[in-house]
Amino acid sequence: MTSTPLVTLDDVRDAAARLKGVAHRTPVLRSRTLDARVGAEVHLKCENFQRIGAFKFRGAYNAVSRLTPEQLSKGIASFSSGNHAQAIALAARETGSSAVILMPEDTPRSKREAAEGYGAEIVTYDRYSGDRTALGQELAADRGLTLIPPYDHPDVIAGQGTAALELLEDVGALDALVAPVGGGGLIAGSSTAAKGLHPDIRVIGVEPEAGDDTKRSLEAGHRVSVPVPRTIADGQAIETPGELTFPINQRLVDEVVLVSDDEIRAAMRFAFERLKIVVEPSGATALAALLAGRLTDVPPRVGVIVSGGNINTHRFAELCAGATGH
Repeated sequence: MTSTPLVTLDDVRDAAARLKGVAHRTPVLRSRTLDARVGAEVHLKCENFQRIGAFKFRGAYNAVSRLTPEQLSKGIASFSSGNHAQAIALAARETGSSAVILMPEDTPRSKREAAEGYGAEIVTYDRYSGDRTALGQELAADRGLTLIPPYDHPDVIAGQGTAALELLEDVGALDALVAPVGGGGLIAGSSTAAKGLHPDIRVIGVEPEAGDDTKRSLEAGHRVSVPVPRTIADGQAIETPGELTFPINQRLVDEVVLVSDDEIRAAMRFAFERLKIVVEPSGATALAALLAGRLTDVPPRVGVIVSGGNINTHRFAELCAGATGH
């Protein structure tokens, strides 16, 4: 059975044109120490240097910039554990709109304050008992706002894919691309771009052990839910893969591997000590998979998306202090 893809390489390219001059074209870092550790040439796409400190600005701005003047005048609603909240808040400000964001009560304070700093109104809920999608839809309907979810939106997915598009434009063909998986928007967009350009590239997703909903779903052949994950990787604490992202990932993602919280801590510490960059837990999972040997048969040239760096100094020091290994 064939069907028209929800998001295409052309959609990602169109998103890149919209983002030009608005989003940062983030750097690609190399490390001889890292290459020696994993036995491959590793290219790190550092989205911790993106506006709002994470890749999420790409998808948020692409989606917001396509709204009508009437939709922009009424405002935008969303729900997010942090980075998408900041991204929507900034995208709304950049386009003269406004944003109301539903956030978990236990969202790291730095992420909430950043979203508020961009002008968003924050409404909180309990992530362990509330259905954020239903609550977000209700909030948008009550206030007459346009809802832009964190990953289940074609324009968001296309925008996220621009990170992989830039990486491949900058470094050429890669044998594998490794990316974090939460709701699946980043890897759906990334795999669309990567396999659109290089059909033989291996696309590998990485989830925290406590939040292995995408891995389980791919193995089952349909979306399955897990208990609300309790992991330091708060940006990947998702119970169920996205309704729109999962079919894309089912078609294009070759495998999903898991990393422990301790392995994530070790990757954050490695990034700080060896690469001189600050990475949040969710942003470190793809790097953690390489460092912890979670990939089998690591190919010669590997791209890794370092998805974000939004973490305050106290939390960063606390997590790195508990890390083992170098």
